[in-house]
Amino acid sequence: MARHARQLSIDPTEIQVLHLWNRCVRRSFLCGRDPLTGKDYEYRRQWSRDRLEHLASIFAIDCLTFAIMSNHTHQILRSRPDIVATWDDLEVVTRWLRITPKRDALGQPLPPIDAEINSLLNDPAQVAQLRVRLSDVSWWMRYFSHYIAVRANHEDELTGHFWEARFGSEVLETEASILTCMIYVDLNPIRAGMATTPEDSDYTGAKERIDDLRISLGTTELGATMLKLQSNELSLHDWERLNSDGNQCSGWLVPIEVDEACDPLGPDAEPGPRRASRKGVFAISFARYLELLEWVGQTLRSDKRGSIPAGLIPILSRLGLATTELLSGLWQFGCPSPRNKLISDIVSQAEVGRAPSLALS
Repeated sequence: MARHARQLSIDPTEIQVLHLWNRCVRRSFLCGRDPLTGKDYEYRRQWSRDRLEHLASIFAIDCLTFAIMSNHTHQILRSRPDIVATWDDLEVVTRWLRITPKRDALGQPLPPIDAEINSLLNDPAQVAQLRVRLSDVSWWMRYFSHYIAVRANHEDELTGHFWEARFGSEVLETEASILTCMIYVDLNPIRAGMATTPEDSDYTGAKERIDDLRISLGTTELGATMLKLQSNELSLHDWERLNSDGNQCSGWLVPIEVDEACDPLGPDAEPGPRRASRKGVFAISFARYLELLEWVGQTLRSDKRGSIPAGLIPILSRLGLATTELLSGLWQFGCPSPRNKLISDIVSQAEVGRAPSLALS
């Protein structure tokens, strides 16, 4: 069946959550070690991850999670036209010029000059067009894919297509579909046999969040965060909303948890430089998301080579969280509602060991 035109499903003027993926068209790998040539492209994973963070600091688009695989990538993005609507024209123009900046002799990006800024500001129609583009995931994917393709082609001394002609996209219309897809993306390295646990699944959103949690559990400058968690001075909900520079690895990703009773209505724009907003995704905590991620990852699948080994110490214990008292109040759905019922059903089944009602294909 022919694929629907993107303009029929992707609407940058509406808040949408989308799963997007693209695949390398060549036999050789985007990242990792090519089994045929033996050449190692593992370092290219960092290219892709850094490019995603760069785009998250510019676009009015939230990144929920991602996975950089050997020959393809997954991203779950949320368009935020409500965020871009709060920016003045100067902010719109300045952000747009930062996407592909001019560079100095050492390759370092240069800030936009006044002549470039004023040229765009003097064209209101162009500014309006750029405002729409800054919440359009198609433009995000254009500047992600083009950057990686040009850099890889230059390194490989090749020309032509690097990616397949078109990236794939799917609109996720319910919280259950978003939760299902996020787990699918975060489990990609495990299903492919590249990792055995979420904390070892390099270049995924889950791993970056776990790395920050490990920092908080350690003796670095963020060690006080764990003391606050243990004393109930700070919940994981608040921890995820630290200044985006506070969470060193994952500060460019949006929080998992949303508390509808106290979180601000509207855009909830991020004052820091790394992400558009602090608006969460589900009425579940990051700790519970990790538990559900591990439970699903332990389920064996005939069409996938990998799974999380059964019998491991639970992930929260491995991370030093299970002995704290914070978990008792972190899984609150409040009054039942149609909007959260499917998520509640999935978690209820997970807690009693039954298979989830939605297949993670």
